[in-house]
Amino acid sequence: MADLLCTICYSQKRKNLLILLKEGPKTWEEIKTVLEVTSTGMLPQIKILEDEKLVCKKGKKYALTELGELVAHFLEPLNKTLGVLEKEKKFWQNHDINALPKEFLLRIGELGNIQILESKDEQIYESHKEFRDILEHSTWVKGITHMVHPIYPDLFLSLAKKGIDTTLILTRNVFEIVEANYRPQITKWLEYDNAHLYVYDGEIKFSYITTEKYLSMTFFYSNGIFDTKRDLISVDPSAVKWGEDLFAYFRERSRSVKNLEDEINRSLHEKR
Repeated sequence: MADLLCTICYSQKRKNLLILLKEGPKTWEEIKTVLEVTSTGMLPQIKILEDEKLVCKKGKKYALTELGELVAHFLEPLNKTLGVLEKEKKFWQNHDINALPKEFLLRIGELGNIQILESKDEQIYESHKEFRDILEHSTWVKGITHMVHPIYPDLFLSLAKKGIDTTLILTRNVFEIVEANYRPQITKWLEYDNAHLYVYDGEIKFSYITTEKYLSMTFFYSNGIFDTKRDLISVDPSAVKWGEDLFAYFRERSRSVKNLEDEINRSLHEKR
């Protein structure tokens, strides 16, 4: 078992080939083109995989054996996960990723080609402008927030006016702050058919926004302080799907709010 593990994990070329062949048999020319390898560098790696009965030759094409298919099935998500974690290792080490539900933490590899956007104090306004531009050119926007950002009430109202489908999930504390300080904007926003509000009574220790082409997340540091300057973003379709699924997870556990007065009265009744 140790030898097989070494065979798979100690060579990026061998890992890449197993994952490529998961799509189906490939000719040598296809392998060279897709993986950007040379005969000198790759043929010895193929021989090793053939000796381990993970890859075999079928006519003019290389293919996975049954054992190879089994290995590649588990290797691909592992490779994606390690790729995400390795790319921004310090970010993952320093932030509280356990705030994510376990099932989504286990799917972290789906975030794909992530980037960390870090805003300096003098760049905060510019980063907000770029963020707003992204949302205003979207078809739909879904967000979860554990905090009140002063630009959000007016921003989401303007998005709804433009016909963009907007949906927000707020924690109970955030809802109460928004209702107390931004009631006119939220009331007007909820009058639009394309505006949807949910309240989540549990604790959420991250915030994020997703659109049909974009995902942005912010986390707390491991010491409990919220990171206001670093956003994790991805534009990979798999990341957007991950974000949609995460939103659906919390929406199913939240309560829809159609009218502020009804929600306020219900909340007051529960506190008595």
